[in-house]
Amino acid sequence: MPPFAANRSWTPELDRRARRLAWLVLDVDGVLTDGRLHLSESGELFKSFHVRDGLAVKRARAAGLRIALLSARDSAIVARRAAELGIEEVAQGSVEKGASLAELLARHGAEPADAAYMGDDLQDLPALALAAFSAAPADAAPEVLAAVDFVTGARGGRGCVRELVDRILAARLAGAPGHGDDA
Repeated sequence: MPPFAANRSWTPELDRRARRLAWLVLDVDGVLTDGRLHLSESGELFKSFHVRDGLAVKRARAAGLRIALLSARDSAIVARRAAELGIEEVAQGSVEKGASLAELLARHGAEPADAAYMGDDLQDLPALALAAFSAAPADAAPEVLAAVDFVTGARGGRGCVRELVDRILAARLAGAPGHGDDA
């Protein structure tokens, strides 16, 4: 983990914000994948997704979180992976991610306070600033690491979404009646 990530650990304030979340919005390249693009001789594009992150998305959906993907690139691979995971909201070719996030939330009658956004690079900064809860994988760009509320110990494409979802779901459980300090 980068040395400055230590000051981006989970806090009681993040627990409070996590309990309110209705949306988890994810960048794709560098978050759900390791950010590398593999091209065959024929020009076919390959990406690698971690199964732990896929399971985390399914668990988040089962717990009532709405999931959306915002990707600057346009790729059939992303559409296919989203379909496998039951993600209905996918915005590809989204270069203005802050505007895309605002439009998504408005379309569903949600507010930035209802959303978490996880991104890894400069084009994610506007969406990270808009969302009430921002997160990044450990290997995100330095500017992103400095801007977010929480930095995972895992790198992009290596379980960072799983780590974030586990934290969000634990916070929600701890805040449920009959759990935690109110019991």
